[in-house]
Amino acid sequence: MERKVGSSTTVTAKEVKAALEKTQTLTSEEDKVLRMRHGAGAASKSAPLPRAAGNNEELGDELLVIEMQLMKAMRERTGQAKSASKPKATTGANATKDKIVRALRKKK
Repeated sequence: MERKVGSSTTVTAKEVKAALEKTQTLTSEEDKVLRMRHGAGAASKSAPLPRAAGNNEELGDELLVIEMQLMKAMRERTGQAKSASKPKATTGANATKDKIVRALRKKK
């Protein structure tokens, strides 16, 4: 029995990239696998990231609230809160202690 030899075609990264930009049916994981498999980069480096909420406004609002809470907690933790922007004037041993504490906080 003889093996059939099919036409061998080579798919280039540019072709894969162009096809992936046109299609809307692939999941993000399938899109990622095809890009990695064929070496096609992301569609555009300046393109905005896809929204996790999609067209669901209620979910988008919930995610925004969570993001704002996380940003506030991060600012408080790193000492970037509005009230902590001006260091308090101290004298003597307290000044030295405060200087050491501030240096240690910056190391985090």
